Amino acid sequence: MQVAEATPITLSTKPHYAILDGLRGVAALLVVAFHLCEAHATSHLDQLINHGYLAVDFFFMLSGYVISYAYDDRWNRLTLKDFIRIRLVRLQPLVVLGMVIGAVCFYFQDSVLWPDISEVPVWKTLLVMAIGATLLPLPLSMDVRGWQEMHPLNGPGWSLFYEYVANLLYALWVRKFSNRALAVLVALAGAVLLHYAVTGPTGDMIGGWSLNVEQLRVGFTRLMYPFFAGLLLARVSAPGRVKHAFWWCSLLLTVVLAFPRVGGAEHLWWNGLYDAASILLVFPVVVWLGASGQVAGRGARLCEVLGAISYPIYITHYPLIYTYTAWVSNGHRPLAQVWPVALLTFGAIVLVAYASLKLYDEPVRRWLKSRFLARQ
Repeated sequence: MQVAEATPITLSTKPHYAILDGLRGVAALLVVAFHLCEAHATSHLDQLINHGYLAVDFFFMLSGYVISYAYDDRWNRLTLKDFIRIRLVRLQPLVVLGMVIGAVCFYFQDSVLWPDISEVPVWKTLLVMAIGATLLPLPLSMDVRGWQEMHPLNGPGWSLFYEYVANLLYALWVRKFSNRALAVLVALAGAVLLHYAVTGPTGDMIGGWSLNVEQLRVGFTRLMYPFFAGLLLARVSAPGRVKHAFWWCSLLLTVVLAFPRVGGAEHLWWNGLYDAASILLVFPVVVWLGASGQVAGRGARLCEVLGAISYPIYITHYPLIYTYTAWVSNGHRPLAQVWPVALLTFGAIVLVAYASLKLYDEPVRRWLKSRFLARQ
């Protein structure tokens, strides 16, 4: 019996927002700098690159914008199963690799900051790795590090968990919302975010990585407004024509994420208001400006490279951050003394991400596309 040649799931070609890819890379690099500086801070009140945690909220907004742009008009020929497969092929291979890297590095990260991890049995580490590779959140009883992370081998996995939740909400229900209904959802989510930011106990939007009621509240608060605001922005706004958009957006994003703490310990709500204003007002402007610009030549190549390594950087960098943080904490080493090591770690993170992209992610995704994104 002759088997018909596989026909791939093809979606119509649309103009590509290269600048948004580049901005994702800029944000990913700032996240790395934020986490390196975090190892030297006594609290978030005195940390350099102080608001780097807001990059997660920016990623959520970018994701919502791109998802709407890419899929809103394709559901007449795209099934829910197709959509889930496409998203899994795009995201899951590096999730698995990130957990493997985290497990390999785990026993080299003993620190005064967490319990003696050399006493954690190998079978438990492998079990945590295997569950983490699915992105299913781990209960606190499986926290092998003691930081109450739902993915203790690779902390940033928590935001990918919420990314999947947002994708499912979109595919199952929100894609069917009218613009008015979506605007109501965004307004309500924005009000919840503003309320938490100015009344929360920490005066910031940090959190979401633990499987408990308090942290789940933070996680969903951080997810709902930016993701669905990005969705709404893509639906109702037409990109303009902005010259030098990539450079202006990169500068604005860097200023927002690196801005010093606002208000200090005496006025925590001031910083919460800064966080809320950044997410509610500034990030939509950055995304719209990024979608409104054009790049060519070297600028286009830079955006392409930054976009390509942005996700590998984000999902593989934290095991090296754990290792660097353990080394800094065990020796009480200030940044002024060890900045060359910090720069070396930064470079190593970028190299690991690039190698992960070229040697693993791209080949694996090509195979998965040929295997699963095809209809007989």
